[in-house]
Amino acid sequence: MNVRAATKGDLAAIAELFGSVDEAVRGRPSKLDADAVDGWLQTTSFDTNTWLVEEDGVLVAGAFAQLHGRRGVFAGAVRPSAQGRGLGGRLVDLAEARLADEGAERFHAWTVAGDAAADELVRGRGYREVRRFWDMAMEIRVEVPEDAQRPAIEVFREEDAYEFHAALEEAFDDHWEHQPEPFDVWWSRQRARSGYDPSLWFVIRDGAEIAAAVRNDSNRQAGGYVAALGVRSRWRGRGYGRALLLHSFNEFRRRGLTRVSLTVDAGNATGATQLYESVGMYVDQENVIWERLRP
Repeated sequence: MNVRAATKGDLAAIAELFGSVDEAVRGRPSKLDADAVDGWLQTTSFDTNTWLVEEDGVLVAGAFAQLHGRRGVFAGAVRPSAQGRGLGGRLVDLAEARLADEGAERFHAWTVAGDAAADELVRGRGYREVRRFWDMAMEIRVEVPEDAQRPAIEVFREEDAYEFHAALEEAFDDHWEHQPEPFDVWWSRQRARSGYDPSLWFVIRDGAEIAAAVRNDSNRQAGGYVAALGVRSRWRGRGYGRALLLHSFNEFRRRGLTRVSLTVDAGNATGATQLYESVGMYVDQENVIWERLRP
């Protein structure tokens, strides 16, 4: 048994590992891919905060962890054929120890809803469920009718990056556990992404101000991915989120991406889940967040 840090070359293998758990729990093939894992790990230190467990050259378990303020977040997976051997507990120990060293005062663990083994593991260590997130999806076979009175939608311009970032930060400021990210850090991270494509980012303006914005990715989780959609508080209730969403759907379809997905807080207070359901999206997977205070 060998434990080592992950590398960028492991993204596809990590996706396959976590996908094996998804498939075992849900009974259908996972759409998790290397681009999605790259998104998960974009701000994670590979050398110190990732762990891969190999046996005879086969990846059988893995985990990663990251500190957000004083909150430590981690997720892990044990291949179904390797479960029952204590690997999950070992990964939790490694993640908690690293996060404690970094100053975490509480821990959040992510699991797939319905994963009984993971539930038993975290409950046995004193964790309690605090939130659920949904991966929502839909197929776009024909052009989606856009509202006749929709506001003007513009493609993002790099010279507006600071205002774009500020608009999304404001839109997400009242979301559960939102952790602000400085513009310089966010902008450097976005431009360094292998899938960076600002032609898939859109804004709605009110005069010179950006009122709403959406940041989309292509070729993630077997299609287009709505990575961030936000409407600033002063402009909510005007249909701007719906307009950006439908416009994104049609742009994905124009590029040959007929599946679209996103991740949303199931307890979102701004009505996001109702918006996504109203345009035909469905819950494709549910994830559970568990919390434990550091002793």
